[in-house]
Amino acid sequence: MVDPKELKYTKDHEWLRYEGDFAYVGISDFAQSELGDLVFVNLPEVDDEVVAGEAFGDVESVKAVSDVLSPVTGVVVEINEELLDDASLINSDPYGAWFIKVGSITETDELLDSDEYDKFIEEA
Repeated sequence: MVDPKELKYTKDHEWLRYEGDFAYVGISDFAQSELGDLVFVNLPEVDDEVVAGEAFGDVESVKAVSDVLSPVTGVVVEINEELLDDASLINSDPYGAWFIKVGSITETDELLDSDEYDKFIEEA
């Protein structure tokens, strides 16, 4: 599995894409494949604070419910409302189906580049 080079990743299988002063957050292809068919996503509200390393929402699959952890500390400026109607978008396009857009970023969790993340998955 080759993960997009422009993204950063966490050891909890979230990805982060910076665009200017903002960052988009989603879950990796590895995470969605491990979870199976996703049927529901729970997201925070706009203006909610998220904290690096802490849950900001969850995803429900046919197998289980799993927390989604924030790779950054900041404020939610936008949520991907399409996911609220169709969580399966995460399965079909995990790197296009972002969960939240975060601004006012003050802290980041430990982030890996794509090569480090791929090696982490192989060793797990």
